[in-house]
Amino acid sequence: MNMNISEVVVFIVYLLFMLSIGIFFFIKTRNGGEKTYFLGGRQMGPWVTALSAGASDMSAWVLMGLPTSIYALGLGQVWISVGLAIGYTLSWIFQAPRLRRFSIVANDSITIPQYLTNRFLSKSKVLQIICAVVFLMAYTIYAASSVKACGTLFHTVIGIDAKVAMYIAAFIIISYTFLGGFSAVCWTDFFQGLLILAALLIAPIFAAAMLDTSAVAPVEAGYWNPFASWTDIVSGLGWGLGYFGMPHIIIRFMSLESQKSLKKSAKIGIAWTLVIVIFAAIVGVVGRMFLGYDDAINENSLVFINMVRKIFPGVVSGILLSAVLAASMSTADSQLLAAASAFASDVYKPIFRKDKASDKEMLWAGRFVVLAIAIVALLVASNPKTGTIMDLVENAWGIFGASFGPAIMLSLFWKRFNFQGAVAGILAGGIVDIGWFFYLKSATNIYEIIPGFIAGLVVGIVVTLLTKAPDKEVEELFDKAVAYDE
Repeated sequence: MNMNISEVVVFIVYLLFMLSIGIFFFIKTRNGGEKTYFLGGRQMGPWVTALSAGASDMSAWVLMGLPTSIYALGLGQVWISVGLAIGYTLSWIFQAPRLRRFSIVANDSITIPQYLTNRFLSKSKVLQIICAVVFLMAYTIYAASSVKACGTLFHTVIGIDAKVAMYIAAFIIISYTFLGGFSAVCWTDFFQGLLILAALLIAPIFAAAMLDTSAVAPVEAGYWNPFASWTDIVSGLGWGLGYFGMPHIIIRFMSLESQKSLKKSAKIGIAWTLVIVIFAAIVGVVGRMFLGYDDAINENSLVFINMVRKIFPGVVSGILLSAVLAASMSTADSQLLAAASAFASDVYKPIFRKDKASDKEMLWAGRFVVLAIAIVALLVASNPKTGTIMDLVENAWGIFGASFGPAIMLSLFWKRFNFQGAVAGILAGGIVDIGWFFYLKSATNIYEIIPGFIAGLVVGIVVTLLTKAPDKEVEELFDKAVAYDE
């Protein structure tokens, strides 16, 4: 393992910069309340919101997991990129405008569970508790993938023990999330989004330019055929369904300062994501030709890392490899904050404190949840039996998309949708997703988010039609949200 001092120095500078952002926002917002800590006071601008939403989505799997899947398995895996591009675009166009308006009208909700409860003017805490439980479970798995990616990166580049590297990365992520809250998370994600974009543009272009076509190792016949398997196509496109229920991404829609800013954010966010998913696929293809197939690269998701280290000198490779840190940290921080906000605002305050908790108490409750989830995620990431980075992301992505996607979309576009339908849809989507993963995925090779999403949608509609229609006040809230204008 060759350690490059220049790369190490760049990593240290980068990590200190991220930490400084957390300290800055801790000082700036220390007198703010829970709305400031968990939603930035709804003062996020279009550029920060767009790149933050994208960066919080594109964790290390976009630099490590997805390119390696295409590197090893062929163009059939590019349907994941296609599905993500379509899903993200539709989310910004159809979901974002309504979710921002509805969350404001629904008692100025600052979390997804709060929104779903307030949307039906319900006094029941059942929905908030169910959501919080799903959040804690899925976000722990998701955050573990980001921590694991950091460990792999430091072990590969510096040679230190992967577990030690995970602890270092987790400490930095926890620090600026713990201190600065939503504003720190969004601004670190903004800078990290720019870095991820630069890295994915530069690395494959240089690798392709240096490629000796006469020395490219042959690949199996089906490698270049994206239509070889219908299950790859269906499962890849199914990834797009996840966007409609991904709390740490769609909460950015709620944080925007105005509907006018949302339109600008949508253009920036969609363009950024399209470029990211296209070039992630290109990294995988070019990497296969440039590096040749290697089991070690496949097992440890090292296509991007090995490509960059082979092409560039230490300082440049250090900057580009910091994009892996950026991707990992930008997602982990958002996940930790979303889980903390769900527990603090939707369980701790209404259940344990009977809505008597002060703003300061809520801030510290959220911060301690950030710490607790990070510790559990570390334990999951350090267990060798938990699977690859892509496996962990796929599992968490499926649970979120199947559980929350149908309920949120129905709440935004169907006036008749009611509280009972939302509860039933969330439970059905999550249960079918998990059940399919354990009992049917290996037999069908169909990504569990697809049957889970369908189950959540169908059950949500059927239960709504079989139960009492919403009260007049709930229908009026829907009409007011649709007509809301600033």
